[in-house]
Amino acid sequence: MVEAMAGKVLYHVTMSLDGFIAGAGDSMDWMFGYQGPAPAGAAEVIATTGAVLTGRRLYDMGVSLPGARPYGGAWSGPIFVLTHRPPAEEDPAVTFLADGVRDAVATALAAAGDRNLVLFGASIPRQCIEEGLLDEILVHVMPVLLGDGVRLFARTDAPPVELEKLGVAESGQLTDLRFRVLR
Repeated sequence: MVEAMAGKVLYHVTMSLDGFIAGAGDSMDWMFGYQGPAPAGAAEVIATTGAVLTGRRLYDMGVSLPGARPYGGAWSGPIFVLTHRPPAEEDPAVTFLADGVRDAVATALAAAGDRNLVLFGASIPRQCIEEGLLDEILVHVMPVLLGDGVRLFARTDAPPVELEKLGVAESGQLTDLRFRVLR
């Protein structure tokens, strides 16, 4: 796997073979049944992550999950949620941002220091791609077909986004794909 350089904006995600990052009704239980070695790039991502940025939808889904910290608590650091609907109650583990994706990325990158900013979810990474803010994508492809759900990357009436393959690795039944976003 290619080593991450400091200060990148990285989209780190697990996907079904048919292109979904969440199943119908935002189901994510299909991811947690995997029995095997950790994905090839996961340890490197955890070691090089300085901050995490996600959207409100994934934040809301994660609150009810046990161990709601990124990477099951194997990573700690600043977490940012970009939203137009800050929660009624404060969450001391999260900083809520509302000034748009460019400002959110700048804020989270500054907090990450010389490390990477990792993006979670679907909307924030898509917005980052559209704004030219995303550097790399690391996808762990699970051997499952979901048939419906939240697509890895969904948009209409836009030109293709070109990528350069940086690496391919296998971790048990997972296939790990890493790409650089070409601008």
